[in-house]
Amino acid sequence: MTRVIAVTNQKGGVGKTTTSVNLAASLAAMKRRVLLIDIDPQGNATTGIGLEKHGQQVSLTDVLLGDAHVSEILRKLPDSSLHVLPGSPDVTAAEVSLMTKERREYHLREALAPIRDNYDYILIDCPPSLNMLTVNALVAADGVLIPMQCEYYALEGLSALVDTIERIAQTANPDLQIMGLVRTMYDPRSNLSRDVSDQISVFFKDKVYNTSIPRNIRLAEAPSHGLSALDYDKSSRGALSYLALAAEMLRKDVSAAAGVNP
Repeated sequence: MTRVIAVTNQKGGVGKTTTSVNLAASLAAMKRRVLLIDIDPQGNATTGIGLEKHGQQVSLTDVLLGDAHVSEILRKLPDSSLHVLPGSPDVTAAEVSLMTKERREYHLREALAPIRDNYDYILIDCPPSLNMLTVNALVAADGVLIPMQCEYYALEGLSALVDTIERIAQTANPDLQIMGLVRTMYDPRSNLSRDVSDQISVFFKDKVYNTSIPRNIRLAEAPSHGLSALDYDKSSRGALSYLALAAEMLRKDVSAAAGVNP
């Protein structure tokens, strides 16, 4: 069964795109059929995976506005089961145009319907704000993966994100739920990191992934080479951490499908 996951956090700089790219690459390395969608106008997931975000004749904007089929922009990475729907800066125009459209929240969901069953996982890298693009991602998704740093301001913004997810579930997507939280740029030596991590665990319990992502220079370097950390340095702590996160996600999904606690 396909899992559509919106990777989102209304706070920027928390490792959202890093998580989208590297989790997608890790799941693909585990022989899962994966689609990565870059719906963030910055297009960092697109360039971070080695694709060009400028000069596309047909873009995600055309797909969202119903002027092109999703298959027209679908790209497959060489030697991988990972497919990508690349982003582009002009997707901001789609956000503005969607405001005047009927069923504006459902355009991404409807665009993905013909290809959804071709994948095991569809990951959507969302903008770091609540706008119509993010709403489209949340309406299209089954679950939300929240990357977050263990710091005070990130914790403060988390409650607003949870409220947003609950409103979307009540109005447009009753199947939407928080799939999990992943601690990024985590330093277990920091008292603040440990304290915030403990608070998150008390509130979200088993939705917090055991795997945390450390600060790692290879994770920071990889996007400049247009590569995931796994392709850039598969033995790095960052690459190994995302492989561990992907494995934990797969275990949770298998357990959930079997109706047992992981």
